[in-house]
Amino acid sequence: MTFDGTEAMRILAIGAHPDDIEAGCGGALVKYAQNGHRVFLMVMTEGEQGGAGELRKFEQEQAAKQLRVERIYWGGYQDTAIPMGRELIQSIEAVVKEVDPHFIFVHYHDDTHQDHRHLAMAAISATRYTKNVLFYEGPTTQNFAPTVFVDIDQVLNEKIASIEAHASQVRKTNIEALSIVDVIRSSAHFRGIQGRVKNAEGFLPLRLFINIGA
Repeated sequence: MTFDGTEAMRILAIGAHPDDIEAGCGGALVKYAQNGHRVFLMVMTEGEQGGAGELRKFEQEQAAKQLRVERIYWGGYQDTAIPMGRELIQSIEAVVKEVDPHFIFVHYHDDTHQDHRHLAMAAISATRYTKNVLFYEGPTTQNFAPTVFVDIDQVLNEKIASIEAHASQVRKTNIEALSIVDVIRSSAHFRGIQGRVKNAEGFLPLRLFINIGA
């Protein structure tokens, strides 16, 4: 049950690497958790191309605590080598079946990183029976024009804390003098301006149901 006595929803966020989910939809996840909803993550790799896999897995677990995540499902794939095809779809389907989520958040399919791209395309098939599926953006996303916004101004610090939990990655932006925290703050301001609030996350829906009435 949530704080207002309604049934708690189950939220599943899917990402290719540790820190993808925090960057893309961490604010929305914090807001769901604060309102008593159940949050689950599926992380497909340990991100070993960006550092020691054990360290990055530990950092993801620490970040999940910031987001109040109930459980992390690990995909077990190699970083930069997430394959397109039946196996990947079935891997996602198994977690979707177990969690039975009301909402799913996942990478957008127009992305310069092959892991993000392959995961997004597989998720389109694997989530075909889930009512609400939203694509999030990351630093390597292309041509992303969100039409759904979540006001994250009140939880921006919590989102930043979840990003900072990935301490080994914070400076790895390939942008001189900018950390990932700087990038996330800038993105939150930009999407906030688009959504007519101070700070926001933007999403593109694959499907989104608006419930009217009981």
